Amino acid sequence: MNRRNVLRTAAGAVVATAAAAVPAQAAAAADAKKKPSGGRDIAFRRWDSPQRWAEGTGSGVFAGTGGLAFAAATGTLSHTDPATGLTTDYETAAWTGPETATGFAATEVIPSWTADTPGGSFVRIELSGTTVAGTTTKWFNLGNWAADDTAFRRTSVSGQADADGTVYADTYAAADGRALASWRLRATLARPVGSTDAPVLRTLGAVASALPAPGKLTPSVPLAAQGVVLDVPSYSQQIHVGEYPQWDNGGQAWCSPTSTSMVLAYWGTGPTPADYAWVDPAYADPWVDFAARHTFDHDFSGCGNWPFNTAYAGRFGMRGFVTRLRSLNEAERFIAAGIPLIASASFKKSEIPGLSYGTNGHLMALVGFTAAGDPVLNDPNSPTNAEVRKPVGRAEWESAWLNSSRGLVYVIHPASVPLPTPPGQANW
Repeated sequence: MNRRNVLRTAAGAVVATAAAAVPAQAAAAADAKKKPSGGRDIAFRRWDSPQRWAEGTGSGVFAGTGGLAFAAATGTLSHTDPATGLTTDYETAAWTGPETATGFAATEVIPSWTADTPGGSFVRIELSGTTVAGTTTKWFNLGNWAADDTAFRRTSVSGQADADGTVYADTYAAADGRALASWRLRATLARPVGSTDAPVLRTLGAVASALPAPGKLTPSVPLAAQGVVLDVPSYSQQIHVGEYPQWDNGGQAWCSPTSTSMVLAYWGTGPTPADYAWVDPAYADPWVDFAARHTFDHDFSGCGNWPFNTAYAGRFGMRGFVTRLRSLNEAERFIAAGIPLIASASFKKSEIPGLSYGTNGHLMALVGFTAAGDPVLNDPNSPTNAEVRKPVGRAEWESAWLNSSRGLVYVIHPASVPLPTPPGQANW
């Protein structure tokens, strides 16, 4: 466990405003008054092909079938290691995405990506938006990420709040009255000055949302995937308690990397014995220790940074992204397509039939549904691997999931396995 789920607001210094709202802003402001999609507005967009990368503008990058590659240095930056305090100079290439209209007044945006970061290279993902108030926000840093931690320590960036919004580790949250009518992403590919490291951004996307306040929900009625349970391996985080406490206090807090490890194993991939040779051989399931180390956020000081986990899956060739779903009916479509999900939720003790504990934030794998339509979870918060698989009360779990993380999931799948057809307001 140990993943925060909070409702967010932000305040701070005023930044420059535009002279007037553009049509997209006016449309978003009007749309905020008439909520479609059952009151749960969610929209996702991604870039993952040369044709889609061409929608943005690049400097020193080349868009090929493998992603957006570092081709030539066109800038520089300095970065200070959050652990050592040492500053390193980098040469950079960059890509700025197109302005993406939300179609509604978005209060949160969560980017996610996959990338290759050889040697000491890293990628920086930033977000800017145009608000319904006519403000163009500054560029907010949503993560400095690298696959490994020997030459570069991946980190989110705290302390970015201003009058338009703020960043909570992996999530941009708009301030009151500054919801976003549109947003855009900027990706910086960086390598140490003088090196020949060649980082590649393979996929990039973001989910924007505007959701009603938590409250009583009408439970969804099962529509698909009844009786379908995917053969996702079961791993317990609790068997790792006390291991490597420098990465988020050991197994007690490793729900996210443990869940990610389960889904990677389902797809037949993950770290090799050579990768986790540094793990104490007395420890069971050493791939979980490896995942905890390689999802750890050195600013957030935890392993539960949502896009850091899907980016970790990307190092094994997976497509991975973060989005939000509107109900379990949308989740059923993924299970029917053979794709397990990882869901974030918080709940009180005894609130959910089938779960005997309470949590302020927890990640678990949704692996199927019973014949009656109840969710079947691979819950890493279990004493042993054999006790991980748990059916739970549908209405109660769905309510906790939608009211806490607001329906957040990790989607991890091979490119060869297609996603289900998205709804009209596409959230994947």
